Amino acid sequence: MADLVKQTLVKPIQLADQVAKAADEASSFKLECGELKSKTEKLAGLLRQAARASADLYERPTKRIIEDTEQVLDKALSLVLKCRVNGIVKRVFTIIPTAAFRKMSAQLESSIGDVSWLLRVSAPAEGRDDEYFGLPPTAANEPILCLIWEQIAALHTASLEDRSDAAASLVSLARDNDRYGKLIIEEGGVVPLLKLIKEGKPEGQENAARAIGLLGRDPESVEHMIVAGVCSVFVKILKEGPMKVQAVVAWAVSELVANYPKCQDLFAQHNIIRLLVGHLAFETVQEHSKYAVTSTRATSIHAVVMASNSPNAMNMNKGIDEEDQNFQSQILHPMGNKTPSQMHNVVINTMTMNPQSKQLQPRGNVSTQTNHNSATSKDQNNVKQNHQLHQPQHQQNVSLSGSGLNHKGRELEDPAIKANMKAMAARALWHLSKGNPSICRSITESRALLCFAVLLEKGTQDVKYNSAMALVEITAVAEKDAELRRSAFKPNSPACKAFVEQLLKIIEEEDSDLLIPCIKVIGNLARTFRVTETRMIGPLVQLLDEREDEITKEVAIALTKFACPENYLCSDHSRAIISAGGPKPLIQLVFFGERTVKISALPLLCYIALHVPDSEVLAQVEVLSVLDWASKQSHLLTQDEKLESLLQDAKSRLELYQSRGPRTFH
Repeated sequence: MADLVKQTLVKPIQLADQVAKAADEASSFKLECGELKSKTEKLAGLLRQAARASADLYERPTKRIIEDTEQVLDKALSLVLKCRVNGIVKRVFTIIPTAAFRKMSAQLESSIGDVSWLLRVSAPAEGRDDEYFGLPPTAANEPILCLIWEQIAALHTASLEDRSDAAASLVSLARDNDRYGKLIIEEGGVVPLLKLIKEGKPEGQENAARAIGLLGRDPESVEHMIVAGVCSVFVKILKEGPMKVQAVVAWAVSELVANYPKCQDLFAQHNIIRLLVGHLAFETVQEHSKYAVTSTRATSIHAVVMASNSPNAMNMNKGIDEEDQNFQSQILHPMGNKTPSQMHNVVINTMTMNPQSKQLQPRGNVSTQTNHNSATSKDQNNVKQNHQLHQPQHQQNVSLSGSGLNHKGRELEDPAIKANMKAMAARALWHLSKGNPSICRSITESRALLCFAVLLEKGTQDVKYNSAMALVEITAVAEKDAELRRSAFKPNSPACKAFVEQLLKIIEEEDSDLLIPCIKVIGNLARTFRVTETRMIGPLVQLLDEREDEITKEVAIALTKFACPENYLCSDHSRAIISAGGPKPLIQLVFFGERTVKISALPLLCYIALHVPDSEVLAQVEVLSVLDWASKQSHLLTQDEKLESLLQDAKSRLELYQSRGPRTFH
C-alpha cells in the first residue's frame, strides 16, 4: 500500500515542480503566474508530506484526491506554459482570459484543501486532535462520501474508543440507506470493521458486528465479506467473545445467510453449527458429547447424569464437598429450586436413554447412530473411554470446551443477555438450516431438538419464535429428505415427542405469534406420525372454523399433507379428519373463503372424498354437490392443472358410493 501511494504521488510532485519553474520563466501575466507558483509550491509541500506519511494514508480517498490533484496540476502547467510565448505575433494570437487564472487559482486552492484534509484524517491516533475535520472540497457534491471516508479512516488509525464511535456511525449510515451501505463496502470499510471485531473492546466489537450484519443486504455484499474473512472472525467471537457481542454476531450470521444462502456451507465448514447449538444448549439441557457445554467445575454433565443413575452414586458423592453438590444439583435442574416440569423430565430421560451420542462428522461423512439398545451398564463403563476415543479423531469433533469456547463468567451474565443469546443463536440456526440437508442433519444429530422443545416452553417470546422458525425449516427439509426424516424424527424419539408435545400445546392455546410456525411444523412431519397418532388432527381441525385467513390457509395445507396420497396413512388420517368434524368447515371455506383459502381447502376436501368415499358424514353434508359446484368455478382451477384432475377423480369416487343430493349450488 505504502509503495503504491508513493508511486502515485511521483507524477503530481513532478508536475508541481514544473509549474513553479515555468511560472518563473513567464514573459506575460507575471503577477498571475506568481500567485499560481505560490499555491503550487504549497501544494507540492503537502504532496511531499503525504509521500513521507504514505504508510498511514487511507487508500480510497488518497487515490481519488491524488488523481484530481494531478489533473489540476496538468491544467496549471498548460496555462503557465502559454505565458512563456515569445514574439509579438505569438502573443497576439495566444489569447489567455484573465478569468482562467482565477479559475485555476481556485482549483489549486481546492487541491490544497483536499490534500490537507487527507493528511489530517489519516493521521495516527496519537497525532489526532478532537477538532472537526470538515469536508474536503472534492466531496462538496457528495458530502456523505466524505463522512464515510472519515469514519473508515478512524477505523484504521484512531484509538479503540474512537474506532467504536466510528463503527457506530457506520451502523447509522448503513441502517438509513442501502446506497450508503454500498459506499461503505466500496470504500473499504469491511476489513477495518472485522479487525475491530477481533481486537476491540466489547462495545466496539458489538458496533462493528452490527455494522457487518447491516451491510450484508445482497449476495454481492455478503460475498465481499466472505472473501474478507468474516467466517473465521465470527467463529472466533462465538468461541471466546463476551456473550453480548456473541449475540450480535449470531444475529449478523443470520442476516448474511438470509441474504446469501450460498454461504451456508462456508459457515458450516467453520463449525459454526456446533458453536451455535452450544450456546442454545447452555443452561437449557445437559451436555451432549457432540455439542458439549461444560463448566470449569464439571468436566461432563453427561457423566453427572450417568453417575446419578449408578447404584454406586451415593458412595461416589460422599467425597464431594457441599458446594460441588449444589453445583451438580443446578446442572440437573436448570430451572433452579423449582419442581422440574414434565418437559425437563423428558430431557433427563432422554439423556439417560441415549448416553452414547453420535459425533459430528465432516460434511458428506455423516455417521449413523449405532447400538441404540446396548445395555446401560455397558454404556456407563465405556463413557470415559468413548469420550477419549472421539476427541482426537477430527478437529471438528472436539467438544465446545475443548475447542476454546469461553464459559468463564457465563453463569453470572444478565438473564436478559442470556435470553438474547439463545434467541439469536436460534435465529442463526433458522437461516442456516433453510433448504440445507447437511446442516439440518448436523443440527438434528445434536441435542438441538431437545433445546427447541425446552425453549418453546420456557423461553422468552423471541426465543420461542426463532426456535419455532428453526423447526419449520428443519422439518421442511426432512419432509423432502426421507433419510433425514427417518433418522431425526422417529416416532419413538423422546426429542421428537418432546417438541411435538410443545407444538400441540401451543396450537391448543392458540398463541397468535407461534401458531402459524407450529402448524407448519406439524404439517411437515405429517408423514412421520403413526396411525395411532391422531391427537394433532383434532386441534388443527378446530382451527378451520372462523379463523384468520392466513391461519386457515396454513391449517388446510397442513391437513392436506396428512390426507395426500404421498402419505402412506392417508386413508387413516382422512378418517381422523372426518371424525374430528373437518368436512363441514371445509365446505364453508370452499364456498365463502378468500381465494387463497379456497384453493387450499378444496384439495383437502377432494383427498378426503377420494380416500373415504363411503363415509356417511360426507353424504350427509353433501360433499358430492359441493365438488360438482367447484368443478364449474373456472377461477379456482386455472391456477393449478392438477386440481382439476383431482376434483374429477374425487367426484367419480363419490358417485360410486353416494347419490347426488337434492340441493344444487349456483
